[in-house]
Amino acid sequence: MENLTVTAYFIYLPVAVGLTYYVAYTLFKNSTVYMNDIFQNRPDVASATNNLFRIGFYLLNVGFALYILRMRLPYDAGVQQLIEQLSYKVGGFSIYLGIMLFINMYLFFRGKRIAKQRRATPPVFQANM
Repeated sequence: MENLTVTAYFIYLPVAVGLTYYVAYTLFKNSTVYMNDIFQNRPDVASATNNLFRIGFYLLNVGFALYILRMRLPYDAGVQQLIEQLSYKVGGFSIYLGIMLFINMYLFFRGKRIAKQRRATPPVFQANM
């Protein structure tokens, strides 16, 4: 039987990149609302910030997927071992993506809360005497 490690790579990489793309697309399509709320009256800044967050998300997650790429399959591994190794890698990467998703959501909610507090607090002016 041929070595299945390269086959595992050809399966894992598209799955990891596809998952990253799907999560990023969904997250940043919906985060536009939060960015517009945070950067009121500045839609260009909101859009630019959202795009920068998206690029950072892609870089972190695709980089991590490549970082954990190495598979340790024995030369005589069978299909069962291939599936077990792939499920371990894809499952671990999915958990990582979920954590990154919640971190980003936390940052968006935090930014929205801070922006709301700033709008609620009127500026203090000192009278010239």
